Amino acid sequence: MRLSQKLRLLFAVLMPVVALAACSGGAGTTGGTTGGGAEQVKLTVWSWDGTVEKAVAGFQAANPNIKVEVVNAGSSSDEYKALDNAIQAGSGVPDLAMFEYFVVPYFAIPGKLTDLAEFGVGNFKQDYVQAAWNDVTVNGKVYALPSDYGPSAMFYNTATLKKAGIDKAPATWDEYYEAAKKIRALGGDHYIAQDTGDLFFLLSLIWQAGGHPFTVDGNKVRIDFTDEGTSKAVAFWQKMLDEDLLNTKITGWSDDWNRALNDGTLATQTMGGWLTSTLPERAPKAAGDFRVAPMPQWTRGAKVGAENGGSSFGIPAAAEHKEAAFTFLEYFTHGGGLSSRVDAGAFVPNTSVLQSEAFNGKPNEYFGGQKVGTVLAEASETVATGWQYPPFFEWARSIYGDIASPYYTTGKGSLAQVLEEWKRRCVQYGNEQGFEVS
Repeated sequence: MRLSQKLRLLFAVLMPVVALAACSGGAGTTGGTTGGGAEQVKLTVWSWDGTVEKAVAGFQAANPNIKVEVVNAGSSSDEYKALDNAIQAGSGVPDLAMFEYFVVPYFAIPGKLTDLAEFGVGNFKQDYVQAAWNDVTVNGKVYALPSDYGPSAMFYNTATLKKAGIDKAPATWDEYYEAAKKIRALGGDHYIAQDTGDLFFLLSLIWQAGGHPFTVDGNKVRIDFTDEGTSKAVAFWQKMLDEDLLNTKITGWSDDWNRALNDGTLATQTMGGWLTSTLPERAPKAAGDFRVAPMPQWTRGAKVGAENGGSSFGIPAAAEHKEAAFTFLEYFTHGGGLSSRVDAGAFVPNTSVLQSEAFNGKPNEYFGGQKVGTVLAEASETVATGWQYPPFFEWARSIYGDIASPYYTTGKGSLAQVLEEWKRRCVQYGNEQGFEVS
């Protein structure tokens, strides 16, 4: 299951009906043919997020001259290819399209997305966590609005930890390492976690450690996996692998993964907050045992997080109805349509939601009555800023598994070597695509 698909399900088990009067900017505020005129406008929206459709009825009631058609263009990769093809052909371009955060630069830098400054989008900045706003900002310009979010958090099985003599969740990565040894000492298939080449986990670990492996300045991209933060994170995870403290046989989202979560042999998983909604389905026998905690910290007492997933919506530069498109975009990501999406399970990076009592105050039965919203709200607010993805990251992530798989299956080599080979391939590809990559 892709991250973007997982995010659609987030918090279906957590969120009650949320009244979001504080962010009810609403639709029909941009005038012209979008709300009060006689001309009929039909918007086409490409999205794999099912919660967007929940906002359509309310929007059309407030804007009777705008009809919205939400089209599922397939997987995220399918959608990006289709959009590129439509732009090149000069026809069939949607009015709004969904983008994972790391894809925004790919479409923004060559001018394929609309700069939203003309719609006064800067006024919305304060209602989004800073890192999410950074995700949709390229070279100082905002090209999309955040629609869902995946702050990293640690999900841990209290029963397994207790069995290993651990009475609380590891607060630092040093404690995590010590806990991993105790859990492994239980024997059998007991591990603190599994890893068969999870790129997004590794990048979140680097992100939190202060690494900046990708630096983007216009058309220039620099890739470096040897900076201090990156080296620290990679060395730590290498130690975990070298000492057989991680299960390298179980692939995430597989039946084996489900069984290990169910029987407690996998004690923790550090993933995006979206796991809150899917874990109960995958590990029903572990109900009441799991809890959620912030990512372990590199320095005791610190509060620094990272992302693992998230998406946004932007207006293609070739879109036909940009004003109407922005009216709907504002409605379902920030205005009156946001509450219907939250009620349907969307986890959004809007501070008006994350700081609400409805989000923070509800106990979650699966997680032993824990108010997990409080943990995930803090995780959202503490994501380190300044992270960048190269504009060709969609391609880059597609080849990472092929490069990493031989290491995980044979144990020959190292993570550092995997990353250097990945860099080499990325530099070659990026330069072929017209970027200046080094």
